[in-house]
Amino acid sequence: MAGRTTAEGLEDPAEGHTLEEDAPKDLSAQEHAQVEEHRNLRPLAVYEVIRREGVDELRRPVASLWWSGLAAGLSIGFSVVAEAALHAHLPDAPWRPIIESIGYSLGFLIVILGRYQLFTEITLTAVLPVLAEPTRAALAALARIWAVVFAANMVGTAIFAALLSTRLILPAEIDEAILVISRELATLTPIDALVRGIVAGWLIATVAWLLPSAEHSRVIIIVALTGLISLLQLSHVVSGSVEIFYLAARGEIGLGTVLGGFILPLLV
Repeated sequence: MAGRTTAEGLEDPAEGHTLEEDAPKDLSAQEHAQVEEHRNLRPLAVYEVIRREGVDELRRPVASLWWSGLAAGLSIGFSVVAEAALHAHLPDAPWRPIIESIGYSLGFLIVILGRYQLFTEITLTAVLPVLAEPTRAALAALARIWAVVFAANMVGTAIFAALLSTRLILPAEIDEAILVISRELATLTPIDALVRGIVAGWLIATVAWLLPSAEHSRVIIIVALTGLISLLQLSHVVSGSVEIFYLAARGEIGLGTVLGGFILPLLV
C-alpha cells in the first residue's frame, strides 16, 4: 500500500487518490492564482530568493555599490534623529523607550525598502552564494563588496554626524537628545559592544530572511525587529557609528575610541 505524504500530488493510502485531487473543483482560475499567491514560501524557496539576490549584488560594479552604500550611511542617520526627537518630546515615562524604538526603525525602513546597501544586511545576502560555491573568484567578490559597502556606510554616517554636529539643522532640544543617547552608547566596553553587536546583526539577518515571504507585512517586520535594537540597547555598527561620529565631532571622544572602542569590535 502506498505511503501517505504531505506533498501535493502524492497518494493518500486510505483513499487511493492524490491529495491534489482533494482540492475544491469550483475555484476559478483567478481564485487558484490567489491561493498560490498567498501560500508561504518554502524554506528552500526563501533561500533561493536570497541567494539569487546575493549573486546579483556580487556582480554589481564598485561605483554602484559605493553610491548605494553611501546613501545607506546617510539615510540610517534618520534612525538617530527620529529616536532623539521622540526622546526630546515625550515625557520621562516607563513606556518612552518603546515609542523611541519605533522612531529608531525609520532609517532602516528607508534603507531596506529603498534597496540601499547596508553592511549588516549584505552580510547574509552576499554570503549565501559564496557558501554554495566557495571559489576563489567568489571569495574575492565577497571581500570586495564587504569592503566597499562598509567604507561607503562609514563615510555616509560620518558626513551625517558632521552635519548634525553643526547644530544648525535641528532644534536645540533634539541636538541635546542626540548627545544624551550617543553618550549612553559610548559607555559600552569593547566586549559589550561586540556581544550586543552580534545580537543586532542577528536581528538584521532575520529581517533579510523574512522579507521574501512577507510581501504585505514588510514594514511591520522591519519596525518590529530593528526597533528591538533600540529597545534592548544593542549595538548596530552602522546606525551606532552615527552616534559615535557625532560625539567625535562634538569633541567628546577621540578617534581611538571611535575605532578601538566601537567600530573594530563590531567588525569581529
